[in-house]
Amino acid sequence: MSGSLRTQPGAHEATRPLVPSQRRSTSWGRPDPIDELAAELKEFVTAAVHPDEVAALLESDGLSDDQIRERYGVTNSFALAEELFARVDRSYPEPDAPAPDPWVTGLIGCLLRGVVFALPGLGYVLAGPLLAGPKGAFGLPAGTVPMLAGALCGWTWNQGLAHRAYTWMGLGDRSAARRALLVGTPAGVLLGSLVAFAAAGSAGRGAVAFAAGQSGYLGAATVLLVMGRERTLLAALAPMTAGAAVTVFHPVPDLARMALLLGSLAAVALLGLLEVAPVVRELGEGSWGAGLIALLPYGRLRGGAEPSGRAGEPRAASAGRPAAGKPGTAPGRLGTAAARLRVRRSAAGRHAGTVAYALFGLGSGVLVLYAALGDVLTGARTAVAAPAAVALTLSMGPAEWLLFRFRSGSLAGLRSSTSARSFRRASAGTLLRCLTGYLASLLVLGLGVSALWPHAPAAADGVRLGGLLLLGVVMWTGLLLQSFGAVTGTAAVVCAAALAQTAALVTHTGDAHWVGLIVYGAAAGAQTLLVCARLGKVTAHR
Repeated sequence: MSGSLRTQPGAHEATRPLVPSQRRSTSWGRPDPIDELAAELKEFVTAAVHPDEVAALLESDGLSDDQIRERYGVTNSFALAEELFARVDRSYPEPDAPAPDPWVTGLIGCLLRGVVFALPGLGYVLAGPLLAGPKGAFGLPAGTVPMLAGALCGWTWNQGLAHRAYTWMGLGDRSAARRALLVGTPAGVLLGSLVAFAAAGSAGRGAVAFAAGQSGYLGAATVLLVMGRERTLLAALAPMTAGAAVTVFHPVPDLARMALLLGSLAAVALLGLLEVAPVVRELGEGSWGAGLIALLPYGRLRGGAEPSGRAGEPRAASAGRPAAGKPGTAPGRLGTAAARLRVRRSAAGRHAGTVAYALFGLGSGVLVLYAALGDVLTGARTAVAAPAAVALTLSMGPAEWLLFRFRSGSLAGLRSSTSARSFRRASAGTLLRCLTGYLASLLVLGLGVSALWPHAPAAADGVRLGGLLLLGVVMWTGLLLQSFGAVTGTAAVVCAAALAQTAALVTHTGDAHWVGLIVYGAAAGAQTLLVCARLGKVTAHR
């Protein structure tokens, strides 16, 4: 090919050399139509994660299978999508703007919730004369026994009730959340009052009345907190807070104490009622009477009409209607009975989740109670370790904020990680930072409250301080497991820890603080293992 072109022998000198003629273009020499389509759709195909995405785009452009066979020589849109997906390299461009972070929240709001959680403790300062009395079987003043029993009942009930209301709000149905609160709150108040009355023993009627009022406050405060009315609740507690502050410097008459307690209780109860009352008119379509009847079990039935589930429960989609086209389903009463049965069966699954949250509230409440009263319950002549309970309550504000920070950090790690191992490593680092921050805040609060509390036990005691920090690990990891959807595991751990500490108390086994340190350490270790087991699962971070 590198030699010169020669003329044929005998040809004239002016004759041009023989140059092979170029071939005419043929059909198989044309550009591949699939390559042309790949170049045209490159921007979309390069970001696709599966050929089905490309197939959906082809079908949305109106390409039929016949057109695809004629133009591109493949069978259908899915085969063409696979060809395009194989010929175009993957390249996932970064978004133009930072992706929104749903876990961003303000620190001030979380700290405010922690203060709101702790302020009701000042009510016990004002109610001191009601709770005083001779020591009972547990080494506590007789008036405190019904108060503690009612508090444990209220924590348990309202934890489950808040879960049901938050579930409805997560589904975007605030009216259903209000219905659940409107029906569940009076039931919880009644149950707490009955428990306090049953545990009264030798306590006076004033102590039982205070415990009943405490149950009413817990129910109304739950309504306001679930509906996001922290500032309203804080304003309602202002008179009681001011009165408790005055008692530190000057004696306050008993009549004034009762007036402050009743005033704050009435304000909180009224605000809670105003928050949920509009749902009654909604149910009754403008009529208060019809709305109250509708809150009753199946109260909206009208002679075989569409049955409604219990207040706060969704009804079945086909409730009250005969299943058309389904053999063996009779209309009328039989269809209504079947719908009711479906509603009850579906409610059982929801109740199971609610019970787990309620048990977590009971177990964690018992653990906090032992942290505050362990010395007294074992008969030791020492001051009540109330600063531990106050520090734990105040620390719930930073705990909530750091929980949001962890979810935000794990989401950022999920976006930046390229493998499961790197995501687990990033999540573990975020977890360690957030847990360390929470323990630091709890340590500062514990030392600060102990320094300000009169006649408080030594805050620098290593066993007490270690027990407080380990209990803080239990509480924070419990909240984290709840956010992961693993509430059953954490409820089992805290209830087992509460039972173990109760057994040690009843059998007088060991020193109360050493027993607490061991129990809290075992519970913290168990919950840390549960957290680590879910840390690398992407579905747990949804």
